Amino acid sequence: SYYSSPLLLCYLYRKGSVCVCVRSYSLWHSLLLSPFPSLSGWGRWRNSEYQQFISILEETRKNHTPSNKKKLACYDFDFSHWPADFSWEEPTDATFSLPSLVLPLSSFLIAHSFGRRILYPGSVYLLQRAMRPMLQQGQARLIEECEGQRNKLVACDGNEIDTMFVDRRREEGLHGQTLVICCEGNAGFYEVGCMNTPLEGGYSVLGWNHPGFAGSTGVPFPQNEANAMDVVIQFAVHKLGFQLSDIMVYAWSIGGFTASWAVMSYPEIQALVLDASFDDLLPLALKVMPDSWRPLVTHTVRQYMNLNSAEQLCKYQGPVLLIRRTKDEIITTTGPEDIMSNRGNNLLLKLLQFRPDYPQPHKDNDGVRAIRAWLAASNHVEEAAVYSSYEVDDDWCVSVLQSYKTERDVFFPWSVGEDMTPEGRRQLALFLARKYMRNFDSTHCTPLPYSEFAAPWGL
Repeated sequence: SYYSSPLLLCYLYRKGSVCVCVRSYSLWHSLLLSPFPSLSGWGRWRNSEYQQFISILEETRKNHTPSNKKKLACYDFDFSHWPADFSWEEPTDATFSLPSLVLPLSSFLIAHSFGRRILYPGSVYLLQRAMRPMLQQGQARLIEECEGQRNKLVACDGNEIDTMFVDRRREEGLHGQTLVICCEGNAGFYEVGCMNTPLEGGYSVLGWNHPGFAGSTGVPFPQNEANAMDVVIQFAVHKLGFQLSDIMVYAWSIGGFTASWAVMSYPEIQALVLDASFDDLLPLALKVMPDSWRPLVTHTVRQYMNLNSAEQLCKYQGPVLLIRRTKDEIITTTGPEDIMSNRGNNLLLKLLQFRPDYPQPHKDNDGVRAIRAWLAASNHVEEAAVYSSYEVDDDWCVSVLQSYKTERDVFFPWSVGEDMTPEGRRQLALFLARKYMRNFDSTHCTPLPYSEFAAPWGL
């Protein structure tokens, strides 16, 4: 209408009426709206349920007992007011550090603006707001059906980490005494994430949200991610009472970074399972950025977002299982139809260079070709055909590895294949490749069924 036309504003401004209108509007706005906060507060104070909630919250802050926490868990409120359950206090040898360098302004701006949000879309407020009903339902299910315990942990950088613990130690079963710590993907939350897979198997499970995700505070840069993982492990050991040897770490996608950091920093951890994970972020970042940006992307990733999962994984001596999605569309550098571009392959190859399969891979082209032929198989039938074509003797491979371990009892890397024939090294390489990796015929984001989840193989 005429009254909403921009021309009216110009006319009023020339007449000197704009200031009068603004003052009048501000006055009426203050008179009409100022009572509402007071009425809202009065209404809450008169509400008996709200008074009961406030009394339970105050009592829990004064006396942080399990019974008070159980009462408090019946209410859904802003997690910033939840009393802290555990706090990182003293520095340990397992701290994560990045080199302190003077970085170009462009890299800094990219990393702290759209770069971090592209890498961790789960930290974007709009996505969290859209997923809030789903997250609330998932959290309610974990608390009500699984008797989950929600806890707030304070990391060494001051970030508050939102966690959920399901205790199965008192239940009958084979797995309840083992704690599985779950590390989610870049848009995953424990409320609806990979926690469900080990829960189906009867494990005790501890899930946590990345910094900046849901109830967790901060931003998900590598340093903060490592600090969060650190306080989660400290909480599991010192507050929940698990030994490191009773803890298994399970990660999906980008969670492989914090999971590999955990086993590198706490080598006594029982085992590691990586699902749909990659070796290095840089090739995946270069895939989605223009070629002209290559120097800038390389510098930014290496200085601010250096998710070097393979490097960390190779410092772990324990059992490892890699799960590769054969139709993965996220961690392939060309497309899901090209299974050889899956960065999970590179993760396996780098692990095999460190483990006792073929000690000098750059001099053992036959062994590399055999493993690549096995990796090119996209289904179980093709895998079995490649495996049988090299006439791998599983019993012989196990006996060789066990003899070497018994006689020398040394850490990886081993030199078990140095005196073998090329045929023997190929057999050993394929044997260990099949033990370290298994395929799951699915896309990247399909939830992993428990039938595909297994404790890693070890001698």
